[in-house]
Amino acid sequence: MALSDHISLHDIQAEYGISDKQVKTQMRDRLKSGSYKAWRKRVRDFGDRREHYK
Repeated sequence: MALSDHISLHDIQAEYGISDKQVKTQMRDRLKSGSYKAWRKRVRDFGDRREHYK
């Protein structure tokens, strides 16, 4: 779910009860370094854009 650009970390926390910090740790452990950095950039950029849409 975390790889999807359509699901926020808040939604993951509500459904599974794990914090965004835990999601980030799991993603860091499971993804290659470059993939993790690209994912974090996408999540950060999308979160910034989402604030403007509301």
